[in-house]
Amino acid sequence: MRHTVPHAPQFYVTAPQPCPYLHGRAERKLFTALHGENAADLNNALSRQGFRRSQNVLYRPSCESCVACMSARIRVADFTTSRTQRRLLRRNEGLRRLATSAWATEEQFDLFRGYLDRRHADGGMADMDIFEFAAMIEETPVKTRVIEYRCDGRDPQKLTDGDDHLAAVCLTDVLDDGLSLVYSFYDPALQAASLGTHIILDHIEIARAAKLPYVYLGYWVPGSRKMDYKSRFSALEIYKGGVWQEIGDPGEHSNEAHPLSVDPIVEQVARIALPQFYR
Repeated sequence: MRHTVPHAPQFYVTAPQPCPYLHGRAERKLFTALHGENAADLNNALSRQGFRRSQNVLYRPSCESCVACMSARIRVADFTTSRTQRRLLRRNEGLRRLATSAWATEEQFDLFRGYLDRRHADGGMADMDIFEFAAMIEETPVKTRVIEYRCDGRDPQKLTDGDDHLAAVCLTDVLDDGLSLVYSFYDPALQAASLGTHIILDHIEIARAAKLPYVYLGYWVPGSRKMDYKSRFSALEIYKGGVWQEIGDPGEHSNEAHPLSVDPIVEQVARIALPQFYR
């Protein structure tokens, strides 16, 4: 008997597990496979509905009693740098950007391991080996780039002790309406350089040059110290209540608990959000 992959995406929900952002809470994820000739269209459509990509999967939080995780994106045309951000860019003038295809290297993995060991030793990725790392980078059915940031040695006191030092890496999807920062990591010894912020600022410039309207930052979680930095960017929107809206005062977005069973309405929501896949 011959089986075919259904044209419309099929959605599933994971079992609850401890939330990595808010202590004492459990998280679930709604996810669907990303493959086939419609992968790019599905990635574009669901990214606009608050989903994120991880290898060949698209997912978003689907927690039973919490809606604290909200997708965030920057409107490129309206973005302006703050005084602190301009100072950071001047300080990091010795960084050189290099865009490559989605191909993993041992140098990237060494940087990744150092980043995890210093910054996320107890996280879910802490045990990743080089093969799993390569899969994270290379298993993509959509247009993806690896953006490397290297020191050129012009100002070693500020960034590094040697020339041509790999300082940071960002795995980036190219959507039809923007750039999506899938995952980034950097040299933890260069914490003073605020490389996470530098990566976002540089992606805004890449998007502006490519005439792409948005830079997608992943999830913003009010009350999570890990996510505070995202709210410091101007022209920031969050996906809340099924629509993109200005973040306004970040303090006004509390971690409200909203009992919500998503499972019975998943297909109904998908049909509304993705009508082209249900024709």
